[in-house]
Amino acid sequence: QVHLVESGGGLVQAGGSLRLSCVASGGSFTYSAMTWFRQAPGKEREFVAGIRWGAGHTYYTESVKGRFTITRDRAAKTIFLQMNSLETDDTAVYYCATTRAELSALRLTSAYINWGQGTQVTVAS
Repeated sequence: QVHLVESGGGLVQAGGSLRLSCVASGGSFTYSAMTWFRQAPGKEREFVAGIRWGAGHTYYTESVKGRFTITRDRAAKTIFLQMNSLETDDTAVYYCATTRAELSALRLTSAYINWGQGTQVTVAS
């Protein structure tokens, strides 16, 4: 089974930037996509951004388009989330996850097999 470890979270002022990383290790890496989700206190876990492992196509939730960028390093089995112009509503625990699901299921938490432990992002006003 693949083990995922996120890093890069922290406390930042509104308008600032952070870069999250997620490294996959162990197991057989045969996944179709890797994705970032987030969960704020009292809310459900939600899709943020995903990247298809083969072609590199990227997908974003509407609220982060133009501010967040997801990229991957295939050789290092790592994905990144560059977060710019951060807003207080971006405060959450950010998780990375892997899936073998089709594109139509990319935004569904139920489609994901492996999850990291999460990294806290706090945006102060």
